[in-house]
Amino acid sequence: MARRLGVGRPYPLGAHFDPRGANFALFSAHAEKVELCLFDAHGRRETDRLALPENTNGVWHGHLAEAHPGLLYGYRVYGPYAPEQGHRFNPNKLLLDPYARDIVGDLHLADAHFGYRVGSARADRSFDRRDNARVMPKCRLVEDSFQWDDDRRPRHALCDSVIYELHVKGFSQRHTGIPEAVRGTFAALRTPEVIDHLRHLGVTAVELMPVHWAVDDRHLIERGLRNFWGYNTIGYFAPDRRLLGGDLSEFKRTVAALHLAGIEVILDVVYNHTAEGNELGPTLSFRGIDNRSYYWLSSDDPRHYMDFTGVGNSLRLTHPYVLRLVTDSLRYWVEVMHVDGFRFDLATTLTRGPNGFDPNSSFLDALSQDPVLSQVKLIAEPWDVGEGGYRLGAFPPGWSEWNDRFRNDLRRFWRGDSGVIGAVAARIAGSADIFRHDNRRPSASINFVTAHDGFTLTDLVSYNAKHNEANHENNNDGTNDNLSWNCGAEGPTDDAEIAALRNRQRRNFLASLLLSLGVPMLLAGDAMGNSQNGNNNAYCQDNEIGWVDWSGLWQPGSDLTTFIRRLIDLRHDRHLTRDRFLDGKVTPDGRKDMTWLHPDGGEMTEADWNAPDARFLAAVFDATRQPLMLLMNGHAEPVAFTVPETPGIKAWRMRINTSADNGFGDAVLTASAQYMVPPRTLIALVGEES
Repeated sequence: MARRLGVGRPYPLGAHFDPRGANFALFSAHAEKVELCLFDAHGRRETDRLALPENTNGVWHGHLAEAHPGLLYGYRVYGPYAPEQGHRFNPNKLLLDPYARDIVGDLHLADAHFGYRVGSARADRSFDRRDNARVMPKCRLVEDSFQWDDDRRPRHALCDSVIYELHVKGFSQRHTGIPEAVRGTFAALRTPEVIDHLRHLGVTAVELMPVHWAVDDRHLIERGLRNFWGYNTIGYFAPDRRLLGGDLSEFKRTVAALHLAGIEVILDVVYNHTAEGNELGPTLSFRGIDNRSYYWLSSDDPRHYMDFTGVGNSLRLTHPYVLRLVTDSLRYWVEVMHVDGFRFDLATTLTRGPNGFDPNSSFLDALSQDPVLSQVKLIAEPWDVGEGGYRLGAFPPGWSEWNDRFRNDLRRFWRGDSGVIGAVAARIAGSADIFRHDNRRPSASINFVTAHDGFTLTDLVSYNAKHNEANHENNNDGTNDNLSWNCGAEGPTDDAEIAALRNRQRRNFLASLLLSLGVPMLLAGDAMGNSQNGNNNAYCQDNEIGWVDWSGLWQPGSDLTTFIRRLIDLRHDRHLTRDRFLDGKVTPDGRKDMTWLHPDGGEMTEADWNAPDARFLAAVFDATRQPLMLLMNGHAEPVAFTVPETPGIKAWRMRINTSADNGFGDAVLTASAQYMVPPRTLIALVGEES
């Protein structure tokens, strides 16, 4: 007997079980007909095509009786193929459900996946009639049953957080202590070897680079590479099966294990664009479902896409159903998968309206009023590549932002640049010049000196220029503005003096990061000296270039884990996590909450701040009767510093000295004593009360 669909319901969108079977609902405002396509257990043979019988306010829906878990399906959507009007329907192309919670099969971008005739003289105006179903991945119907037991979110205050950015495979693939069968998968993150490492470091959250189902770019495959980082998403509910190593429960088990260890899980999410690219890209899902609704199109010629992202297209969150897709996806990962927050790639794109960035956009408003999403960590990458796209500091209260000015200013300082001490002082003090408005606090600033995009910490102090030849783009990809310094030799060296200076510089960057106001973010691998051989854009390197080298944990001078943990402990001991700006106000006991000092021990004057060759900073954080003094010498020569008299403080005990081999110090300095701060060195001292 031929299958038939019942009317079903328009909500919820996607495919969902109920006691009688499964309901299917797909939004397409401009479609003329939608078919649900069912496949055999291997996904090779199309067994049924069933037209969704009802359309309610643009949502096509139907109910399939006796549906079972594991059912493989996709959609064919009928409508006009009129690129000049923004429509690109092509029912010859099997399409992924935007709400699919599991996607199976590999995608190889054959010509059949393109809605036009590849290679034709007027390519994007042509129409391709080849059926791609046999070589297209399929959506799999799943039942979200999982026994979470007493899983409890750590719920660390953002101001108390230390974030650790990692790529699931890149982080675990080369760790010889992790069982080989689970390396490169979510399961690796819950092994004792990884949990113990994270806890020893003292981090409170892992920020996972994209884990949504993504596509390898055709041009990369042709060069023997792949989109390793995963910033080429097409499935916003489905985990990338290359990271699963099993069924969907693998992700949930990993989250539960990290929570038990007191570690939160933040996802790096890519809702700004999809893997379908520009008008010459493949038709995989959104383009064939309702191109005109999902994407920003040129008002002058809707054949073309407005590209604020640099990868061909931009999702149009001003459309209510596109906004719903994103918010539904976010809630799914919070409520069903138990994640604790999100970092939004190119977040400016998500806020764009007809006139560019909109601080009152529907996206920002939707998240601020949502009872679920407003309670998790929301972190913006506050820029895109479109006009007016750089919006650092412009996001509303409740948001934190990647602060690239922290990265740039600290890199300039430790490279030895002059004229940056004022900017560095602002970064150390929480970047009030950027974030102190609308009741925002220092935790609005996500501070970092390295991230996945750019040099690793070891490469930052080992290379003056990028070396991206392995990407096969003639070293033209990746930024040229690295603000790096190789300390005297390009790349690896046997020179002991250069190696010692590089180690000191690594400690300088880490100490600056972890002893500043704001939320510090560390890059996985930096603690053990991981290098990418000077590649500052390893997005396509699923190999030893892109995989973290753990061997530094056992090499003298390479392991900084104990140093990092000491800094994090000092950060908490001295209340640098206190979430309020310090601005030199006098405390009730007559001391200022923060004081900037000249090398002679007196307070900085305007002339001192503007001195053209100034490369030395000294500060006393004194907001909580547990004062901390920082001495930062960016000069190539030592600087004599006179210890000031501080009411109630009898002496200053050194805790951090980056010029020491292990980064620690134990000297005791008293008032009026002169101390020679070594070149390119950070000193941290704690006040001992009289």
